[in-house]
Amino acid sequence: MKTKRVVVTGAGSGLGRELALRYAREGAWLALADIQEEGLKETLRLVEEAGGSGFTRRCDVRDYSQLAALAQSCEEMMQGIDILINNAGVASGGWFEDLSLEDWDWQISINLMGVVKGCKAFLPLLLATDGGRIINIASMAALMQAPGMSNYNVAKAGVVALSESLLCELRPRGVQVHVVCPSFFQTNLLDSFRGPDSESREDIARLLESSPISAADIADIIFRESEAGTFMILPHDKGREAWAVKQANPQAIHDEMVRLAVKKMSAGG
Repeated sequence: MKTKRVVVTGAGSGLGRELALRYAREGAWLALADIQEEGLKETLRLVEEAGGSGFTRRCDVRDYSQLAALAQSCEEMMQGIDILINNAGVASGGWFEDLSLEDWDWQISINLMGVVKGCKAFLPLLLATDGGRIINIASMAALMQAPGMSNYNVAKAGVVALSESLLCELRPRGVQVHVVCPSFFQTNLLDSFRGPDSESREDIARLLESSPISAADIADIIFRESEAGTFMILPHDKGREAWAVKQANPQAIHDEMVRLAVKKMSAGG
């Protein structure tokens, strides 16, 4: 079987690391990118232990020139790529009236434009590959817009819209596209949290801690579902249930989110 050549952004920790390890167990050759160089070194060590191989590059997905340089390294060192996983992302929250325009710019520049730029930088290599694949990591926040996190919701919804757009443009050209919408799970996402109040951070922390599945579980689901050709991958049972309800009766979800907002406002005094 051909060795898969896989690029993972945000590979220094969390879901990115677990995805790298999942592909490493299949003997993949990995290009690991992150802004955290120490985390990347540890991921590469674990990848090699798991049976894979690869190299690391410091890469800020806000900077297209760094992504283009990463793509060039992949062309030179791996003679191309088979799979691009746009995973790098950050957390944020706060009521819309409290979020600054700088908060919006920061969130959109990483969680949405980082994915756009990743797809743009690597598309020539994917089109040159027989059976290329893009896996974009979004969030259930893209589908179920909870109160107090509007900039995160919008950025992740943009990733879904981008993925749907690429699906119809690229499938006829031999490139598969997938978008992943996990609910909260145990990870270090809060290390990157940015927002005007600590209450939103605490709410997210509780959701992360209460997750029934881990980042490793989600990585395994992403691997299996993408190989099976699933476009929208919803790893959580409750996420799939909520999405089914919203598709059948959007008003029910909108009303529930308003109730949740009122509850949060009351709790915040």
